[in-house]
Amino acid sequence: MGVARGVTVAIVLILMGQQAVAAELAQSASVPQAGAAVTEWPNPWQVRLRTLGVITEDSGYVNAVPGSGLSYSNTVTPELDISYYFTDNIATELILGTTYANIEGQGAIGALGNVGKVWLLPPTLTLQYHFTNFGAFKPYVGAGVNYTIFYNQHAGSADALKVNNTFGTALQVGFDYMVDQHWGINFDVKKLFLRPDFDVTVDGAKQTGKAELDPWLIGAGVTYRF
Repeated sequence: MGVARGVTVAIVLILMGQQAVAAELAQSASVPQAGAAVTEWPNPWQVRLRTLGVITEDSGYVNAVPGSGLSYSNTVTPELDISYYFTDNIATELILGTTYANIEGQGAIGALGNVGKVWLLPPTLTLQYHFTNFGAFKPYVGAGVNYTIFYNQHAGSADALKVNNTFGTALQVGFDYMVDQHWGINFDVKKLFLRPDFDVTVDGAKQTGKAELDPWLIGAGVTYRF
């Protein structure tokens, strides 16, 4: 149900963003009134560098083992974001970063301890709406999609472990506080709906399951507008 709600909200926000883009482009194309000031359009590119805390939800299971559960390590990692502004209010952002997760058995498979460790690369693209009527304080909301790639996978107590790459959705809220025309301070919170399938082999028996990570990504850093 959480994934369904995330997908629904993402679609609604993206459609709202597309309508807003069309409205603002139509407004910007209108002929200015006599005597109106003409200002130079700012550079549409922006980058952010954040320190990111990755907080996972400890949920998941092995299909054939009732009462099985999984938990994952939380991590801290750098994150690079590249934004492009279509208008003052509408932007798209590509979120880049990589981290790892230690996977622990819980419940009926708690005796396994550390099942394995995987690295993940979840590039995420969001469509954002930026509020511009608060001066230097510039809050925004966003929604989008990600494709998570799992690599450098190593089995621990398991004989073999394979977490499958998967698509997910993302919701986002945050703000920039601009110190001057170019530099600002950023705080950002994202929720990824990330539930990959996996294959695991324990004592020669191959099993399948689902890892419900659904991480919160909480970041703070600096913004630079070109």
